[in-house]
Amino acid sequence: MTTENWRLSSGYISKYGSDISSTHILLGRFLADRKSEDPMVEKTLFSEDGKFEWGHAQPLEKVISSREDFEFLATHPQLFRNAIVIIEPWEHVGINPQGEEVRASKNVAFVTQTIADCDSVLFPAWSTGIIDLDLVVPILTSSIAVIIEGGNTSVDDPTQWTHPNCSRDDMFSLVEALLLSRTPCSSTTIAVCLGHQLAAECHVRLLRKAVAEVLSIESLDNDTTGDALPFLQDVCKKIQAVGEDLPIIKRDGRVVAKGWNDPQFAVVRNEEKEVGDRYLLPYEPPSPKTSQIPIELLKAHDVMADEFSGVIDTMILQYENDINIAMFHSDEVNEEAVLFANWAYMMLHDALVPYRYLIANSSLSWLLRLPYSVEILASTEIEGGEVLTECSCTCINYKDFETKQVRRSFTCQFHPELLSDLREMGKRPPASYAELKESDGIRLLARLIYEGMQE
Repeated sequence: MTTENWRLSSGYISKYGSDISSTHILLGRFLADRKSEDPMVEKTLFSEDGKFEWGHAQPLEKVISSREDFEFLATHPQLFRNAIVIIEPWEHVGINPQGEEVRASKNVAFVTQTIADCDSVLFPAWSTGIIDLDLVVPILTSSIAVIIEGGNTSVDDPTQWTHPNCSRDDMFSLVEALLLSRTPCSSTTIAVCLGHQLAAECHVRLLRKAVAEVLSIESLDNDTTGDALPFLQDVCKKIQAVGEDLPIIKRDGRVVAKGWNDPQFAVVRNEEKEVGDRYLLPYEPPSPKTSQIPIELLKAHDVMADEFSGVIDTMILQYENDINIAMFHSDEVNEEAVLFANWAYMMLHDALVPYRYLIANSSLSWLLRLPYSVEILASTEIEGGEVLTECSCTCINYKDFETKQVRRSFTCQFHPELLSDLREMGKRPPASYAELKESDGIRLLARLIYEGMQE
């Protein structure tokens, strides 16, 4: 459907429309309990011919297929400011046990429209291409939330990225730009499965880039004492030394990567393929006595988790005990890589604090937009209580240098938008409001959006 067929007012279920305020209120109502009735009138989201397909009919008409579509959005800001944006890095997230390709982005759109009458705008990067980051990213991040979906391809293998309009490096560039875009004026990013893995890889890429740029500079303008650059370079040398020497060791003792230049440093094939329901467990870092992970990385995570105490409790334990979610993946983010990224981000942030006035007026100013830390929130267990995926969910924290206020984005290896049958909407009957309220994954997705809207 062309932009001529796009609705120019937000909302589809309510005849009075929707906006940010109504979406936030309805998300809160959905999360308040598991039994309350749908506060909106009942209205099917499926088309008259029984389909629920992107670009086929409302409410899934808003699909970005060209630069002109972005430019149309730029002249109609209400269309994205009152909606969520869903980025597809790949055409589907995998093949479910029924043998169906699963386009999970449709489930995200179904869920947010059903529970909060919140529209969705789809950006299928795999087919449209990235186009122009300077145009794309400001529009995407002015929405209620940016969802980076999963995909049936691997982060560590460039040969699998076969769509001609969007290479693996193109997706890296987009995700890096999104990681650097979290400001008081931007939306939260929620990265799912492949998106979670892309974010992990891009943490490492951004840190390598930051270290390389700092170490390549010979002087900083207006640094009258000459203290700033040597101090920053000493910190970056330490980050580089740890990054280059840190091995990635699996539970069976296999060394799958040696240092941050290894293509499998951030993401590698999981010990077992995870498909189906799994329980989330609060993350517990390994003991320094038994782990080969440097103790400073482990303790940095402890310090950060204590500083932001309550994130795990309020998002997992207090609100949704025994969360049962849908896993659908073969690769995993390496625990060591995230612990390293967290430590390196914190080291770099603290080194920038006393010299931020100089950095703000230099070629290194982009460093001020890096995350402050990355917290591993949860792991998944298999039968017998054994942890299979240590890093199943992360919270990316951004600390404002002046106000000290914190904003967050989130990543998760699991698919909170999928129900237990792992089927996409349109290939299964539409889920009712009551069914969605009972799903731990759907509730967690709603809570991540709800929490992100408050920052």
